[in-house]
Amino acid sequence: MGLSPGLDFETKLFAKPTAAKLLRRELAKPGYQPRTMAIGTNTDPYQPIERRYRIMREVLEVLDETSHPVGIVTKSALVVRDVDILARMAKRNLVKVAVSLTTLDRRLARAMEPRAATPQRRIDALRLLSEAGVPTAIMVAPVIPALNEPEIERILDTGAAAGVKEAGYVLLRLPLEVKDIFIEFLNREYPDRAKHVISVIKTMRGGKEYDSKWGERQTGTGPYAWQIGRRFEIAARRLGLNLERRKLRTDLFTPPKPETDQLSLF
Repeated sequence: MGLSPGLDFETKLFAKPTAAKLLRRELAKPGYQPRTMAIGTNTDPYQPIERRYRIMREVLEVLDETSHPVGIVTKSALVVRDVDILARMAKRNLVKVAVSLTTLDRRLARAMEPRAATPQRRIDALRLLSEAGVPTAIMVAPVIPALNEPEIERILDTGAAAGVKEAGYVLLRLPLEVKDIFIEFLNREYPDRAKHVISVIKTMRGGKEYDSKWGERQTGTGPYAWQIGRRFEIAARRLGLNLERRKLRTDLFTPPKPETDQLSLF
């Protein structure tokens, strides 16, 4: 769209108010085969404007009505607004929710994600969803060496205490213009460690700030990346996380009735 990945990404948003209607039409197509739908892996579905547009809630209503499985990833506490639908779907094993948590440090959180939900609100959201019977996961993302990386174990401890059963992590990714934005952020907010952070990142990305190679872009390579992965695995095992990966049901799916302008005879 010709926009920058910086402030434009947060302030110039594109909404599709007819999303639920289009989804219903798609699910009604002959031969449609249900698979777990992933929402939030690209753009967070609970942007602040969702309070007014309610697009995600309408989408969930369609998925609930048709018993279609969905996995949600968000960093917003707004997800708890839809706990009534999510709890209903959870009873049929149709949903799980992952909340990403970058840090428990309020100062770092304000610097990195000034307009996102605070760490405590995200933890509270996980606890509320878990108590409502919704399967939850915590994502330590992104993991930034020498910045929030020392918190991996503490973040997982906090998530487990809130009731999560699964966890994951993603190493910091710096594609295209994002690299320059991140380096600018480091020099502005943490000038004392900026060079060290970038240096460590390069050791995990084959000497570059970023390598998009499939299978490595999420976790990186090299001794430092290996250490992060092992620390995560040991902490998750200690807490009993990821013992079982919940697979959502697809056999309950019931296609919606196709839309038609013709009145029913009866």
